[in-house]
Amino acid sequence: MLTEENCNRYIKVLEEELICAMGCTEPIAIAYAAATVREYLGEMPESVRVEVSGNILKNAKSVVVPGTDGLRGIEAAAAAGIIAGKAEKKLEVISEISDDLRSEIRRFMDTAEIKVGIADTDKILDIRIQLQKGEHTAYVRISDYHTNITEIRRDGIPAAGQEPEAKAAETCASEACTSEGENSMSDREFMNVEDIVQFADSVEISRVKEILDRQIECNMAIANEGINNNYGANIGKTILKMYGSSDAKVRAKALAAAGSDARMNGCELPVVINSGSGNQGITASVPVIVIARDRKVTEEKLYRALLVSNLITIHLKSGIGRLSAYCGVVSAGCGSGAGIAYLSGGGVDVIRHTIVNGLATVSGIICDGAKASCAAKIASAVDAGLLGYEMYMNGQQFYGGDGIVKKGVENTIHSVSRLAKEGMQQTDKAILKIMTEM
Repeated sequence: MLTEENCNRYIKVLEEELICAMGCTEPIAIAYAAATVREYLGEMPESVRVEVSGNILKNAKSVVVPGTDGLRGIEAAAAAGIIAGKAEKKLEVISEISDDLRSEIRRFMDTAEIKVGIADTDKILDIRIQLQKGEHTAYVRISDYHTNITEIRRDGIPAAGQEPEAKAAETCASEACTSEGENSMSDREFMNVEDIVQFADSVEISRVKEILDRQIECNMAIANEGINNNYGANIGKTILKMYGSSDAKVRAKALAAAGSDARMNGCELPVVINSGSGNQGITASVPVIVIARDRKVTEEKLYRALLVSNLITIHLKSGIGRLSAYCGVVSAGCGSGAGIAYLSGGGVDVIRHTIVNGLATVSGIICDGAKASCAAKIASAVDAGLLGYEMYMNGQQFYGGDGIVKKGVENTIHSVSRLAKEGMQQTDKAILKIMTEM
């Protein structure tokens, strides 16, 4: 039963998770660390040493860094942060790069010594950057969450009285984005599907409207950008070419994929992320918005369906962790399926079965880093969410004992969390080894 305390907790979770970011969050986190450490060095460095965990390397290796005219990878992200970054903007740290600064980033990469290595760490998300100029050094470490600065040193001495989460402003460029950091992240153990649906049914929309309006505006803008222009493998445009645009479900898949097409390939528009990922934020929101607009539902109904989609996505991701060998858009695709089920009048029972059916269908998709093919995985995940709903509405479902499916949605969610967090550890290592082989 949803309590007032848990209602407030759900709002807190939304404030923490639905925040603005420009570009893929892993290279942007590197740029944020680089901009911060440059401030502590106090001058432009001669040499740069970046050490990252395997999952950061995987997600930053191939994606285009926004504002750099097509540069890719960790070196480019660090250089962009050092030359053009504004640390107070956190995940929009490189949202204001002039043409002169773009050229300066390239010159810096050509002249400075930039070394990249894999950190000796047991953390999934770990970024360490050291800058040097003459005899002076500065060092910053981010771990666990994309903006969670856990260590700052200058000339080997910890910064006196430095409180990392208070260092940067608590807002992004839009002055509406909540900071993401370990100390600000609230507990997720209380979340469950039944409460999420009750929360969506009952919360005063005025309490969440600003967050959801920002998500609708930002994520639909980048989705339309991906459809209207050429980015990456143009998965969204290809889907429309294959199947046409008359069916809203096709448009839902295409526009979600197109948002990723743009985001993975250098588009400088911001995205409202979900669970630390822009692709997950796009997947959890765009299909629901497209279907809602096609059906001309009320604005209130759209908001409540987005609450279902976003919170189900967060719930599914919470047991998996920020980064994994398990593709995060699977969770978001099932979340969007749940949101669309809610739009269609489905109650908690319909939503439970939609989630289970979707998870049973696509939980084998791996994460092999951020790049153009993420858009195709988004299309598959959204399709699985839609199929999960249509299956149940047609009297079909997967049952406990069918593979990793357990009796009850929460038990199935737990099974998937075990698969992703425990069972895919060796898969993660194998993926990283394959990606780094020359």
